[in-house]
Amino acid sequence: MSELLRKNFHDELEAIKHGIVRMAGRVSEAIPRGTEAFLSADLNGAQALIEDDDILDAMSIELEERCYEVLALQQPMAGDLRAIMTALWLNAEIERSGDLMSNIAKTTRRVYGTDIDPRVRGLLMRMSEEAARLFRLSIDAYIEGDTGLAAALDDMDDRLDELNAETILAVFEAHREREIELNVGVQLALVCRYYERIGDHAVNIGERVRYMVDGWMPEQDGAARAASRREPNIGVFDLDTDG
Repeated sequence: MSELLRKNFHDELEAIKHGIVRMAGRVSEAIPRGTEAFLSADLNGAQALIEDDDILDAMSIELEERCYEVLALQQPMAGDLRAIMTALWLNAEIERSGDLMSNIAKTTRRVYGTDIDPRVRGLLMRMSEEAARLFRLSIDAYIEGDTGLAAALDDMDDRLDELNAETILAVFEAHREREIELNVGVQLALVCRYYERIGDHAVNIGERVRYMVDGWMPEQDGAARAASRREPNIGVFDLDTDG
């Protein structure tokens, strides 16, 4: 590859990385915005966030097409190929995280006019803050290529999982005490699930960062365990050609 072509190629890689960071920035802003709109029953704020998700979708499509174009025209190898594949994966994780905040905004309309138990409100705020922290750290790991931080995200996510269980329990206790209706309780449990899933996406981003930097994939651990047990070879390309 000539020096000029190489420079153009790396300019494309930088543009793709910049696109990922821009998308992630929108989601990072959407998490506290969506939570505030939900807890304050701000229908206008919720609608604005729903509409902003359309912009994120458009950015996601544009970024995906750019990645495919680079793959087709440049035919990258090794680390450069992993960088583009990582961008494609992160594009999906970020876009889905934005969808989850859009879902929370839509829930604002479904529970409008309902007084949410103060304990539940406080726990939801803590879940929002923890989800935002995990998501932000996952993008920091991507920007810096920090595999240590990327690997630590899985353990960090335990706190959000614990908050999820605690909040759902508080929701059902509030329902049992007749402080909220069943349908509202179901919607609140779904909101908990949305925050918890944002944490899962952050962990996935961390795994993809590790792949980008050193080629590690989480499936490799399972494959190594299977090999240590001397499992029979059941690879997908080991096809039976008899008959």
